[in-house]
Amino acid sequence: MYVITGATGNTGSIAAETLLDAGKSVRVVVRSAAKAKHLAARGAQVVEADLSDEAALRRAFEGAEGVYVLSPPDMTLPDFLGERKKLTDSYARVAKAAGVKHVVFLSSVGAQHSAGTGMIRSCYAGEQALKASGVPVTFVRPAYFLDNWAAVLHPVQHDGVLPSFIAASRSIPMVASRDIGKAIGQALLDGPRGTRVIELSGPVDVSPKDVAAAFAKALGRDVSVAEAPPAAAAGAFVSFGASENVASLYAELFVGVDNGQVSYEGGSAERLRGSTTLEQFVTGLTGKQ
Repeated sequence: MYVITGATGNTGSIAAETLLDAGKSVRVVVRSAAKAKHLAARGAQVVEADLSDEAALRRAFEGAEGVYVLSPPDMTLPDFLGERKKLTDSYARVAKAAGVKHVVFLSSVGAQHSAGTGMIRSCYAGEQALKASGVPVTFVRPAYFLDNWAAVLHPVQHDGVLPSFIAASRSIPMVASRDIGKAIGQALLDGPRGTRVIELSGPVDVSPKDVAAAFAKALGRDVSVAEAPPAAAAGAFVSFGASENVASLYAELFVGVDNGQVSYEGGSAERLRGSTTLEQFVTGLTGKQ
């Protein structure tokens, strides 16, 4: 039995489907069973539970061959890092108490650093807690999500402008959430290998200019990059409804991308590239064929 938390999200749903495709028994932990009907129809056992409920999680994790956990985003938290540390510390306690044989944790590029990476610092704390638990663990560290560009689809379509806090010509690893979900599912199928780190990106590194060009081709119109300094992200994210704490962490993250702190560790970490191209992602996002 494999357990997937966040199974109605972008990565969890694909991880669950990957396991079901392989003929495995899957238990999905969700806040609303109604949103997991498609997985239930495929034979998954659906458990309604809040991720902060340790007793419910322990019942869900009991006897699991492998468990997928993540630190879900919440733009409104007044103390994002503090709240997420509570959550990942809880995962570590529950996994150990439930006798879980293997945990796969959605971490991030740059999670080897304890400072200078903004939101990613929550992944560093999560990795440390899970390693200390003694449970065999795989850290999947994806690059910048291609899916993040969906947030600026409106100005791209209506104004021909791609807002970016990443330098327009700077090529960095980016990856589609679908490929992340597949990598998570495969890591669970691979089973425990001590402490394993998988650094995940798309087929090729791309820049915001490349993203703008892909949108331009898909939409049949000019699209230019509106580059803003990384520090300006704080004010922008507050205007989007983020707490000041979360907004400041996003600004720190983009500064970390700019100065190279948010980058892969290398060394003994495994490097994996997904198959979804930038062009395929943009075509799917815009609905253009």
